[in-house]
Amino acid sequence: MAERAATGRGRMIERVRERKEQHRQRGRAYRIAFGIAGFCVLLGGVVLSLPFVPGPGLLLVAIGLGMLALEFAWAERLLERALQQLERTAERAARATARQRLALGALLAATAGALVAAVFLWDLPGVPF
Repeated sequence: MAERAATGRGRMIERVRERKEQHRQRGRAYRIAFGIAGFCVLLGGVVLSLPFVPGPGLLLVAIGLGMLALEFAWAERLLERALQQLERTAERAARATARQRLALGALLAATAGALVAAVFLWDLPGVPF
């Protein structure tokens, strides 16, 4: 299974390398906008990776790095590391017991409920309610 996962990761990196040349043919404005979007997705993934914010943070980090890897070599190297971490996380999630999954679901539901309650109780600015 580890060999299959490694080839999947290798395929993703190869696809990024194949698209790099096509991406370089695009106009400067497109590439700048695409880079900015990549940084935004990456930043969103970092925020969602924080322990107190629920969400698919590592997945968004990998997507953002995939976008940035078309422009930057450092992003391609980080993408490889993020994909390794994503594989380890997926394996750990697959081994989770039913009790652990239930506890995580309850935690996510409680967090969502707390956020909704905060919006209504504290009249947060910028929230249209």
